[in-house]
Amino acid sequence: MKVILCNDYEEMSEKAARMVADVMRQKPDAVLGLATGSTPEGMYSRLVAMNRAGELDFSGVTTVNLDEYYPISPENDQSYRYFMNTHLFDHVNIDKTRTFVPDGMASDPEAACAAYEETLRQVGQVDIQILGIGQNGHIGFNEPAEALEVPTHVTALTESTIKANARFFASESDVPTHALTMGMGTILRAKSILIMANGQAKQAAVRTMLEGKLTTGCPASLLNLHADVTLLCDRAALGQ
Repeated sequence: MKVILCNDYEEMSEKAARMVADVMRQKPDAVLGLATGSTPEGMYSRLVAMNRAGELDFSGVTTVNLDEYYPISPENDQSYRYFMNTHLFDHVNIDKTRTFVPDGMASDPEAACAAYEETLRQVGQVDIQILGIGQNGHIGFNEPAEALEVPTHVTALTESTIKANARFFASESDVPTHALTMGMGTILRAKSILIMANGQAKQAAVRTMLEGKLTTGCPASLLNLHADVTLLCDRAALGQ
């Protein structure tokens, strides 16, 4: 795993955006694996600025998102589809029919996960997968457990995740209890992986990931199985 130390969040966001832009310039029809949450917001804002300045073209790009709450409608301002529209898709010249997010309103969530795996097969290998890391080492909604799912699957949110995400909702009771998420096997199929971490709260998870041991107690540690992973982090997350 390659580690790039950044002085602060702004530098991390800038470097991440330039890495994604490099992939897009080398391959105009790139498949981008995208993540939501506060960590990649700065990266998305820079990609939008590059597009508006005419430095970056999204017209040939396909995107696939890591996960989505379940049940939740795409119009809900806490859905990950809404997040992606708000922070990226509505502001760049991307074909929205080639932006894929798991179906948070599917009548059969298990079937929706199988359909998402088929979509991933059809669009082809992800060229760069963007990831954040949870305080407990979770990736997407792959939470620490005795065993982890390989493909896209339905998962119950842990109590800690519900509490952590409650700040985005009117109340804790409004947080969806489940999610649809790419499994670790699906994530590891990407050609390259970029994981971002900032802040002292991520320090323990980053330390465990960088120890190089594989444990389902820290799903992020499984990224050590991949041959091309870059960690962008600030000094607080790295414990320096």
